Amino acid sequence: MAESVYDVVILGGGSGGYAAAFRAAELGLSVALVEKDKLGGTCLHRGCIPTKALLHAAEVADATRESEQFGVKATFEGIDMPAVNKYKDGTIGRLYKGLQGLAKAHKLTLVEGEGKLVTRDTVEVDGQRYTGRNVVLATGSYSRSLPGLELGGRVITSEHALQLDHVPNSVIILGGGVIGVEFASAWKSFGADVTIVEALPRLVPVEDEAASKALERAFRKRKIGFKTGVRFSGVTQDDSGVTVSLESGEQLTADYLLVAVGRGPVTAGLGYEEQGVEVERGFVITDERLRTGVEGLYAVGDIVPGLQLAHRGFAHGVFVAEQIAGLNPVPVIDSGIPRVTYCDPEIASVGLSQKQAEEAYGADQVESLEYNLAGNGKSQILGTQGFVKLIRRKDGPIVGFVAVGARMGEQVGEAQLIVNWEALPEEVAQLVHAHPTQNESLGEAHLALAGKPLHSHA
Repeated sequence: MAESVYDVVILGGGSGGYAAAFRAAELGLSVALVEKDKLGGTCLHRGCIPTKALLHAAEVADATRESEQFGVKATFEGIDMPAVNKYKDGTIGRLYKGLQGLAKAHKLTLVEGEGKLVTRDTVEVDGQRYTGRNVVLATGSYSRSLPGLELGGRVITSEHALQLDHVPNSVIILGGGVIGVEFASAWKSFGADVTIVEALPRLVPVEDEAASKALERAFRKRKIGFKTGVRFSGVTQDDSGVTVSLESGEQLTADYLLVAVGRGPVTAGLGYEEQGVEVERGFVITDERLRTGVEGLYAVGDIVPGLQLAHRGFAHGVFVAEQIAGLNPVPVIDSGIPRVTYCDPEIASVGLSQKQAEEAYGADQVESLEYNLAGNGKSQILGTQGFVKLIRRKDGPIVGFVAVGARMGEQVGEAQLIVNWEALPEEVAQLVHAHPTQNESLGEAHLALAGKPLHSHA
């Protein structure tokens, strides 16, 4: 059996895997990157990029419908789903082409096929063995279902939802997390009737409670239905649609059921445990330096417990390549990673929520402030509502940020600097924020928290 030896062998070519490969190559290491599907993984082909393209098309649809309030006469004639898909696929295609070009430029050995870890330092693909002085596990995640809930037909996951060639008349969405609320938002803008079913007491349950309340208020206004604190008990389907049963005894009918109950790690049957890797509920357990405990074996991205975000995987990949090269990089801390939910209105956050901060420091040691976007000129021009919330240690730095409103995802860049550099409100209040921008809302919030609220009441 032929065998090739590399400095680094990477199993999985998604955000974490390709970032590790590119950075390792830049650092002069020889790299083999194994990918069973397409370079770029879930995020590029079946996740972030296609869903955000749909959400942008949804935003254009809403802007057309509502154009008259801005004095623009436009007629909304409907959604041409094949054309929306063409735009979405064109976006993916251009990014994929760019990624392939980068892989070539970095002179990687790109291996197409399904890999398996067969020894501590060897990945086998179709009978060919690739040995690495270091091996990085980056096999990503899949759309989970619930026990006993069969996927297929009109019971679909986000991957299937992205391929639909028509706008459903009605959809029930199981799960009110990021994926659930993003699809609810897009489909509602496209004209579908949407109902979300979430077992926990609020939508986007991992976000600060203030963000959940604001989103629920906005969804009620948009006539997006949701039921929180209710559990799913079963579904039947026929040629015309689905009937969903809830534990309360209520039944709901729709064209489709979208199962959006989170993502599970892709680790089963890949030889990890046989090589001594600790796996818990499918996730690979690592230390803060992403070492598995098996010499020379690392794991990155969605298979490592914590936030399942493409940019976390990307940061993990860069970190591991630098770790292998002996650069002693700073570990990636989950709480410092920005999080954005791209529904309308958007939710952006970084750092600790109010509850997490109170648990960490004690309720009497935490202060927070909400700045309403009603006082922000650009938000008024855009016609969006929401807030910027800052959470700080009493007399100390900002430890958390959460914002709700159109385009708030674009504001989380400054917010992550504030949180990660442990800035004091007084320090940020000194900085001049451009007028009129939504970014000004961060400046105003810090002014208020520093005791000089110019456009708001502290």
